[in-house]
Amino acid sequence: MKAFWRYTLARLSVLAVTYLLLWGIGRTFLEFDELTNLLVLLAAMIISSVVSIFLLAGMREQVALQLQERAERMTSRIEESRSAEDVD
Repeated sequence: MKAFWRYTLARLSVLAVTYLLLWGIGRTFLEFDELTNLLVLLAAMIISSVVSIFLLAGMREQVALQLQERAERMTSRIEESRSAEDVD
């Protein structure tokens, strides 16, 4: 689960950095109000998602491997319980 939280924190960090960059650019060139802030947030979410696909690919693979290993362990435990019930 440690890799999951690292990946989640990295995704949030990419979003925050993207938002701050777009916010700074927006403050310089646009008249800022609530709608503009909402549009900057939406654009930051879209851009950070695309950036995360490429930038965080390795971390995402680690999380996927850990989840797969955990699922395999749980499946083997379930199969062991079933076979133990059948023996009785």
